[in-house]
Amino acid sequence: MAENTQNTTPSFLEYKGRPLVRSGNTIYYGNLYEEYVVMMRIINTTTQNGEEVPDKLSLQLIKTDPTISPIEAIVKKADMHGLYNAVDTASIWLETYLGAK
Repeated sequence: MAENTQNTTPSFLEYKGRPLVRSGNTIYYGNLYEEYVVMMRIINTTTQNGEEVPDKLSLQLIKTDPTISPIEAIVKKADMHGLYNAVDTASIWLETYLGAK
């Protein structure tokens, strides 16, 4: 009988040890099982070297507690230019609110 060697758990792109998942124009950074995640919405894109890249993003640090309203869940907000700046800021927010890994 042949063994199933295929990994059944999805692997996500990670940045500094936390998952980075895109769904349409929204990027989620962090683990949904932790107290906070960062939601980044792509507001506008530019073309660089023939590729569409996010230019302006809106960030929200959100509590993952399902018992509170979505409005109350928003802890912090900011607008950023450039994907690197947005993800780096999101990483700093999570390190601050969750504690360094």
